[in-house]
Amino acid sequence: MASILRVNTLTDASSNNSIATSFVAGGSAKAWALLDLDNSTPANFDSLNLGSVTDNGTADMTQNFTSNMGNANYSHAGFPMAQGSGVQGRTVSGHPDFPTTSAVRHQYGYPSSTGGNGQAYEDTQAYLIVHGDLA
Repeated sequence: MASILRVNTLTDASSNNSIATSFVAGGSAKAWALLDLDNSTPANFDSLNLGSVTDNGTADMTQNFTSNMGNANYSHAGFPMAQGSGVQGRTVSGHPDFPTTSAVRHQYGYPSSTGGNGQAYEDTQAYLIVHGDLA
C-alpha cells in the first residue's frame, strides 16, 4: 500500500529556510534530457519524462512526453555541447507548429547574431529542459 505525505511547506532542520510545496512542484523541471545527436537516429543518453525521439532532419527532432503536459503553454530550452572550435553561440529553438501537450520539437543551429546564418547544426550531445504544468 502506498503512503501519502501531505504538507504545505518544506523547511530545513533549523527552520531557517522554508518553501511552499506548490512552489517546488510548479518550479521543477517537468522533463529533461541529455541527447545523443551523433548517431543516425537521435536518442536520449538519459532523460526524465521523455520517451521516443523522432528525427525530422538535421538538428531537428521531436520528443514524446511519457506523461503529457497540462496544456501547450510550456517553455523549453536547450543547448548543444560545444565540440571543437567555432561552435560557440549555438541555440535551440521551438518549432512554430509546436508545442503540443504530448511532444516537444526542438531545432539546433547557429544564430545570425554570432556570425552564423541560422543553418542547422547537429553536434554530438545536447541538453533539453521543459518547464510547465503536467496534466
